[in-house]
Amino acid sequence: MSVLSPLAVSLGDPAGIGPEIIVESWARRREARLPPFFVVGGEQVLEAASRTRGVIRLVGSAEEAFEVFKDRLPVLGTSEAEYTPGEPSAEGAALALHSLAESTRLALLGKASAVVTAPVAKDQLATVGFEFPGQTEFLAEVCGLDQDDAVMMLAGPSLRAVPLTVHCALADVSKRLSQELIIRRARIVATALRRDFGIESPRIAVCGLNPHAGESGRFGDEESQIIAPAIAALVADGHSITGPHSADSLFTPRARKTYDAALAMYHDQALIPLKALDFDEGVNVTLGLPIVRTSPDHGTAFDIAGKGIADPGAMIAALKMAGEMAARRAANG
Repeated sequence: MSVLSPLAVSLGDPAGIGPEIIVESWARRREARLPPFFVVGGEQVLEAASRTRGVIRLVGSAEEAFEVFKDRLPVLGTSEAEYTPGEPSAEGAALALHSLAESTRLALLGKASAVVTAPVAKDQLATVGFEFPGQTEFLAEVCGLDQDDAVMMLAGPSLRAVPLTVHCALADVSKRLSQELIIRRARIVATALRRDFGIESPRIAVCGLNPHAGESGRFGDEESQIIAPAIAALVADGHSITGPHSADSLFTPRARKTYDAALAMYHDQALIPLKALDFDEGVNVTLGLPIVRTSPDHGTAFDIAGKGIADPGAMIAALKMAGEMAARRAANG
């Protein structure tokens, strides 16, 4: 696969599994047919996390990384931290934040064709001044967007699912729902399915909030008062969108054949089926950004970090998807 420039990979928390799954992904680059990528910072961390000595190479530019990639894993920048798997620290969080910010900057400048972010620990980032609920919200801010215009999609071989509300308490979900929010995010999803996934006529299915999608008001009226009117407005605009559907039946094999993405009302309504179906290949994609961003859909896994048992499957999937999305954007201008 050919892209205009290499992918920029942020290191994630160096005490988590990020460094080892990055190195292992590079080791499988040929069999997985991965596009060229480089890591921002953490040369010593990556060297320590590698099973094979001498595979890491410090480079001075993204252009140099493109040439180095076939023989070595390129690292751009000298920011560093101690490699202490399973023992997160403020020093490691500072490196993770620097790597994320610099990777994003390089993508915005066109030096990298996409950003792939390794897992971070939000509580650790908070100790070094990170004030966002997650990396998605950070990327929206850096790209100059309203947070509602940066949409999280979880994508795997079996399912694409979008949580309408993300990092909030379950008790607050109903308060945050609105017709405007549903319409706004559904339009972003439809645009991204066409632009980034090559789906000419995307089909979207929308979950209800309540059991049995409210069952005609018996279990709540959010479906009739908020969700259904938003769907009607989107249909009137020409979108192929259905619902509200009962979430307990929307993710069956038969139902999944009827749509290209499911719009869920809250975090777990989207992530539980995605992780049940595609845990080792699930990718977190941020839609609506001027840059391509993907990430493996799992956390730092401090409990297994450094033990050599972390599965790189989701990181490999995130790298492949970023390369495919970047190539589509480049081809379509």
